[in-house]
Amino acid sequence: EQGIPTQAAAERARLRIFGSKPGAYGAGLQGLIEAQNWETEADLARAYLNWSSYAYRADGEGEPAPEALRRQLAHLQIVLHNQDNREHDLLDSDDYYQFQGGMVAAVRTLQGRNPRIYFGDHARPHNPKIRTLAEEIDRVYRARVINPKWIAGVMRHGYKGAFEMAATLDYLFAYDVTTHAVPDFMYAGLARAYLLDPQVQQFLRSRNPWALRDMSERLLEAHQRGYWQEQALELLPQIEALMLEMEAYLESRSPVAREG
Repeated sequence: EQGIPTQAAAERARLRIFGSKPGAYGAGLQGLIEAQNWETEADLARAYLNWSSYAYRADGEGEPAPEALRRQLAHLQIVLHNQDNREHDLLDSDDYYQFQGGMVAAVRTLQGRNPRIYFGDHARPHNPKIRTLAEEIDRVYRARVINPKWIAGVMRHGYKGAFEMAATLDYLFAYDVTTHAVPDFMYAGLARAYLLDPQVQQFLRSRNPWALRDMSERLLEAHQRGYWQEQALELLPQIEALMLEMEAYLESRSPVAREG
């Protein structure tokens, strides 16, 4: 019906494996979210579709096939991410939200609703566990993100530990905007555990004030974009004051400020 020769149409109809352009890696979302360079969730879906629309066969390199990817996603019902180890969790790396979250955002844009989203825990191959994505994020949030033992552990790593805390918030936020699987209370809990706890805040101030500034900014963005409402009005004044204080402090330490 689209004027494609019968043989070519049959080959395109069998395409099932898609990824980024040969030689490239990623799903196009990381740069947008890190730089806050997006307006609507459709922008994130568009980035995923543009980056992931190369089809791979057994007999050659990837070839552009955006219409084939869109056709598959327009009928997709379930997005499942399988993980075969517990060395990392979903909020440890941007890869998870880029690929799973990006696919969910693309499906939602094409279909007007979220697919069902699952996480497959295959760390013990003899006893795999399948959970919804919301259940898995809740497990990670309670077991690691706000766990005082984990926080104390990363604090021993100084600057890098503070970076890991900031990255955790970034990935939580990114999963929220792509999948809508993050409840409001997690933002408040993280704000209290990282930014508003006196001991942790002092650690961030002394070891990585950039991370403290960035986390404050990310929480404000989550509220401004409508993803964090519960308990936000109670905590936002403190967070905003903290961000402005860190901005002024870091600006005073910049080479330009010192020269002036």
